[in-house]
Amino acid sequence: MAPTAEELLARLREHAVPENVAGMARYGISPVGTLGVSMPVLRGIARELKPLAKADPDAVHALAAALWVSGVHEARILAGLVDVPGLVTPEQADSWVAQVDSWDVCDGLSVLWASTSFGVRKARDWAGRDEEFVKRSGFVVMCALSVHDKKMPDDVFLSFLEIVEREAFDERNFVKKAVNWALRQIGKRNARLNAAAVEVATRLRDSESKAARWVASDALRELRSDPVRARTARSRS
Repeated sequence: MAPTAEELLARLREHAVPENVAGMARYGISPVGTLGVSMPVLRGIARELKPLAKADPDAVHALAAALWVSGVHEARILAGLVDVPGLVTPEQADSWVAQVDSWDVCDGLSVLWASTSFGVRKARDWAGRDEEFVKRSGFVVMCALSVHDKKMPDDVFLSFLEIVEREAFDERNFVKKAVNWALRQIGKRNARLNAAAVEVATRLRDSESKAARWVASDALRELRSDPVRARTARSRS
């Protein structure tokens, strides 16, 4: 039987460390509704719920929705960890992403979105939006797909690189870091994508935009490094 959202929220409050909240805020994490619960605790609870997600996915999906509605920062991260990708709708994804106010929630949701049937479409859509964390979401989903979807064809990631090049001029810190992250992750996937990512980064490096130059220069250091070149040379395109 699935625990209730209230029971899980009570567990989270038992693990709250108020002293952590100020430190989290210094790293750009919103203090609103934040308890200061550590990620190991959240991952531990998520592991407990994993068998239940297989046995009763509808119950866990409903539980994730209730955790999200609570507005508690760590409950929202937990919701992303436990929700059932096959039951998530595009409308739910749009609704949740629009409410994100912190990079850690944004990034924590990326694997969930990437595990849905519409992850590629949302990555493309969100990356072109103006809202800071919606835009970041698009790029972190690209990162999640780059790492976790081993069967995704190169053409999808080449289309992502076009978006990276188009959006690399955004000066906002949380956006440009996500653009850079996507460029690096795509370029580490295989030799073909590494070459394509280096080409994009080389063009961006010559831009007049400070943000684009930072995105490119930071990415090139990794993409041209010996370990990455050796690894991608062994990867099939």
